[in-house]
This record gives sequence, structure tokens and C-alpha cells, in this order.
Amino acid sequence: MAPSLLLINSKTAASKNNSEVLNVANPNNGNIEKEKKPFEILFVSSYPPRECGIATYTQDLVKALEIQFKECFKPVICALEIDHETYTYEKDPKYILNTDQQNSFTSTILNINKDSKIKLVVFQHEFGLFNNREEAFQEMIEKIEKPLIFVFHTVLPHPDLVLKSKVQNMDARASAIIVMTENAASLLTNDYEIKTSKITVIPHGTHLVPSIDRKKLKKQYHLSDRKILSTFGLLGPSKNIETTLQALPEIIKHHPKVLFLILGKTHPVILKHNGETYRNTLEAIVKELKIEKNVSFINEYLSLPTLLNYLQLTDIYLFTSNDRNQAVSGTFSYAISSGCPIISTPIPHAKEVLKANNGVIIDFESPKQLRKAVVNLLDNEALRSKISLNSFHEMAVTAWQNSAISHALLFTKILPDYFSMSYAIPEINMEHIKRMTTDFGMIQFAKLSSPDIHSGYTLDDNARALVAVCKHYEVYQNESDLLYIDLYLRFIKFCLQSNGRFLNYVNENQEFSKQNSTENLEDSNGRAIWALGYASSLKNILPLYLSTAAEILLQKTLPHLEKIHSTRAMAFVIKGLFYQNQFENKKMIEILANRIMKMYQHEKTDEWNWYENYLTYGNSLLPEAMLLAFLSTQKLEYKKIAEESFEFLLSRICIDGKIRVISNNGWHHKNKKSAPKIGGEQPIDVAYTIMTLELFYEAFKEEKYKDWAKLAFDW
Repeated sequence: MAPSLLLINSKTAASKNNSEVLNVANPNNGNIEKEKKPFEILFVSSYPPRECGIATYTQDLVKALEIQFKECFKPVICALEIDHETYTYEKDPKYILNTDQQNSFTSTILNINKDSKIKLVVFQHEFGLFNNREEAFQEMIEKIEKPLIFVFHTVLPHPDLVLKSKVQNMDARASAIIVMTENAASLLTNDYEIKTSKITVIPHGTHLVPSIDRKKLKKQYHLSDRKILSTFGLLGPSKNIETTLQALPEIIKHHPKVLFLILGKTHPVILKHNGETYRNTLEAIVKELKIEKNVSFINEYLSLPTLLNYLQLTDIYLFTSNDRNQAVSGTFSYAISSGCPIISTPIPHAKEVLKANNGVIIDFESPKQLRKAVVNLLDNEALRSKISLNSFHEMAVTAWQNSAISHALLFTKILPDYFSMSYAIPEINMEHIKRMTTDFGMIQFAKLSSPDIHSGYTLDDNARALVAVCKHYEVYQNESDLLYIDLYLRFIKFCLQSNGRFLNYVNENQEFSKQNSTENLEDSNGRAIWALGYASSLKNILPLYLSTAAEILLQKTLPHLEKIHSTRAMAFVIKGLFYQNQFENKKMIEILANRIMKMYQHEKTDEWNWYENYLTYGNSLLPEAMLLAFLSTQKLEYKKIAEESFEFLLSRICIDGKIRVISNNGWHHKNKKSAPKIGGEQPIDVAYTIMTLELFYEAFKEEKYKDWAKLAFDW
């Protein structure tokens, strides 16, 4: 279940004023961070609708920062323009700097210096942006009275004395320098003599693109019978499209239906000085080689959704730049984040990203190598799929969301008196749940974001999905949720047997698998009871047929619940019975709570306040169930055990002001010291912890539980 569905208090959070600063407690000392007024960070950059890779980069970064940290600070723009080119912006920049005009530099310096809201200035730097007024730019960075960060989009090797001096002047003024590859960082250190302590590597951001069926997308674009090669970006000689065109005749012999899409307009600077000369040259080559049926020019500056569609229907993406000094490519990043198998020339960005078996490197200007690589990949669909999955996995860490966090961590170091890391509550996104759901139920596993139907289905996942979607409907009353609630209830009914027990494992052919006879299914049964109880508790808002269906299924299980003895299964059952009717189910709740209480009393020592002699998975469920048992029966011993055990658990998972749930890389055992393990934490455990913290806060109104819940959510 996505943790974003389990908000600290979902009804409150849904209507929360997004401008409110969320103060987070440190559970280790109980101190609350002081509220800090939002300030501004100014990004000096080209900006859309200017057609420029740096403009797009800055827009993507700013959007990610706004989403992740809107309570902390406000990113604002100083947009770069030139004479005879002005733009209508979607959102007005705070300032506009005309890089052809000396007085524009002067006025911008004055405006920045007198603006008390601006605490930091970030320059997205490419020397070409300031070619016409290089001295004015150098004067600008000298006179701005705010900390500066420079993001170098290009770092040229073997600089002459003039270039080296310019970069060193920027370094002298900079609080930090950002580059996007380790190669660029090495060049700054070795060729420009800049200290490594000044340099931060933050990879070019990528879009987290949900997996889409390539066949369906091709059909949408009337390309069903074609093998698609593509490249995109602002067109110019450095793209070296000729390499692909020269390789195509031999590729076509092996794959006659291949189609090469050249996506993008001519670069505006090239268009201004040379018109469409380069495009005309390419069209002449296409005609000469008689490959008109296998090449298509899409002469547009594509919107992001359209571009991502083209990339996702692409079978192989071709990056054939002949610029040996190109450090990084935004087009390359877009393509690989879309899951495209990539064939690329050896720019540093490509060599660093494609080293993990997720692409092919060829020499510059080598049609022969390109032809061989393309044919090999088109002949091997399994290899393309493997490369695509490797690319998704490798690039997840470079998502714009993570890029925003890396930038914010750097901002924190530079502005410790202003910047306090506090994540904004993200919008709830149901798309993955829907993508994982067929007309039969929720699929058990995915390969990254792609549903793996061969993994079949489980009662576990459909029960959790039912709770999640019920919670979503409780907050948003979204009618589409009802279809999924009905579907998950039908799956649970499918798993219910005549003896009142549930089977858990269903294969892709909708048949119960042999795994049901080899595993203990009590926990799965418990989760089903929890889900049915929660759904039936919403009878005041759900359509009657849904709440009644949940009620009927739950009633069929009641005579058999006393036979359940698994610790967590009993906890799940207590939850379900409490939600369904805490008063009518009081007797059964008491029976199960007494069993859990006896386990606690048996294991409890001065240093071990727990129900078992180990801490494993789903630990928060146990104190949560005991607290619900107290709320149902008012037995004080349940309340005491709930509080003691939860405080004990929190002492083990709240480390250095962070939540670190028990890792399945190493359970915690009684009478043994357990060092925290790196990795192996399960998102579902964090979700369970948040739910328990929410219940404890609602029961006792102690702020520490609310603060811990926010801390856990930030995990």
C-alpha cells in the first residue's frame, strides 16, 4: 500500500492549508524546530518558452523543488533574454535579464541586492548564455551581495589561461559549484584547480515515467507495424543525424519496417543565422539514399506529455552527438528515464550512466558500429526488455524528486540560519494501484513499475488494496474508487472457502496455487478480516451494496476466528472486529487480546517490553491492537501494555531523529544487541507505524505521536 494513502490524519490533511509550515519534533529530545518564514532562492537561467535545454532543465528542477519543499522556501526566476527575443511566460519571472544590455545587468544587480527575501542566487551556467556581455557577467557575480551557486552545464577540458581564469573567478565567488557527472567534477579539480570540497555532483534529473504498453502507444500513433528508432532535441550539426541516416540502408535490409523519427525543431540560434540549411541537408541525404519511407521528421517543439509518448513507443533511442566536449545531455536523460534502450556516442554522461548493462556505447561518427548495434538489439527483444528494466532501475535515483532533495541538502549547508528541511505532503496518486489491478484483482508483484501478471494474485495484496481505496474514498468521495472497492471485495469473496477460512495464493489463470497448502495462511486471513471490517465500518458513506457485501463476508468468518493463534493475525482480526462493531464484537476482541497479553507477560523483562522474543515485521500492529482492545473493553491492563510496548518499539526504531523500522536484513532478538542494518526496511512497515501513531494520537492527544507520524511519513 502506498504510504501516501496513510496520512497522519487523512481528513485533516486533505483540507490542510499548504502554506502552513510543518514543524517536526525530534523524538530523541522532544524539541520542536522554530518556525521559519519562507524565503526565496533566485535561479538565473534561460526559461521556457525560450527553446533551450537549460531552460527546460531549470523549469523541471523548480517544479520539483516547489512540490517537495513548498513550506520551506520559494524558488523564483531571473529569466535570461536577448535583444529582439522576448517571451510570454506561463508564470511571470521575478526579474528579466537582457544579456545584450549593460544597463540590464546593472539594474538586476541592484534589484537582487535590495531584495531582502532572496537569500541565495543559483546561476544555471553555460558560457554561451553570456557571450555578448562577458565582462558584465563577471561584474555581476562580483557585485551580488548574496551567496552564489554555479551549476556548470559544460566543463571544457584543457582550458586556456583565459577560460581557466574565468572559471576560477566564479569559484572564488561561489559558495558551491554543481556539476552533473563525476567526469566534470574531475575536470574542475584537475584542469581548473578547484577544491573538491567546493564541488557537488547532482546528476541531471529525469522524469519518473509510468510504464505504458508500447504496443498500445504505437497503435495510438498509427505505428503498430513499425520498429521505431528515434532521436530528439533542438536540431543542429552537433546532433550528427548523418550517422544514423548512413547506417539505415543496411538496417532496413534486416528490418524493412524500421522507422527513424527525428523529433524536434531546428535550434533557434542556428535557425537565426543559417536557416534550415542543416535540416535541408538531412532531407537531401534521405532522398539520395532512397529511405524516405523509413525516416520521418517531426518538426515541432514537443510538449512534455507528447515527447514522453514518443519516447515510450520507441524501440531504440539513438544519441549520436559528435561533440566530444559535451558533458551532459538532457535529451539523453529523458530517453533513458522513459525506458528506452539507448545506443550512444561516448560523451561522459553516457559512459557513466550506461556502464551498468543498460545501453550500448559506440564511437563517434561510426555508422558501421551503429548499424551493428541497432540490428543486434532489434533482433533480440529479450535483451531490449532487460536493458529497459535496468535503465528504469538505474535512473530512479536521478528522478527530479531526488534531484530536488540533493539541491535542498546543499542549500541547507549554505543557509543554515534560514533553511530547515521540511517535506511537503505529496498529493495522493492512485495510478500505480490502478495499473496493478486487472478486472479480477490486484496483481501480486511488479517489475519496477510494470505489473508482472505471471506473479499471480494474493489475498494479502487485495485486502490491503481494499483498505487503501476505502481510505481514499473516505477523504475524497471519488466515484471511481467504488469500482475498485467492489473488485477487491469480489476477490476476497473468491478466496473465502466453505469452512470460513481464506486461501491466499491465486495464479495468473485465476486458480488457487499449491502454495496455499505449504504455508501458514493465518496472517492472510487476519488481513482479510481487517479489510472487511474497515469496509463495513463505512456504511454511512459507502453504497449499501458494498458495505453489506463486506458485512456478509465477515459474518461467515466469525465462528472460526477463535481458532486463530498467530500473533499478527490476531492483531489484524482485532482491528477488523473493532472497526466493524467494537461493542458487538467485544467478547471475541477480549479473547484475542487476552492471548496477546499472556504472550506479552511471558516475554516481558525490565529491558524487553514485547510480545515475542524478537522484533520482526509489522511490529506496530501489536500495540495498535491492544489499544483498540482497550477502547472496546476499557480494560486498563490492555492500555498499559499498549503504551509500554509501543514506547519500547519506538525506542528501537527512532534513531538520530529518524524512523528506521526493523530491517528484514536483521531482526532484533531478545538479550542480543542489534546494530541498525542498512537497507531491508519495508514501506508497509512504515505505513503500519504511521497508522498506529495516528491511533495513539487520537486516543491520547499527545503531540509526540503526531510529530513521530510526520517523521515516519518523511521516511
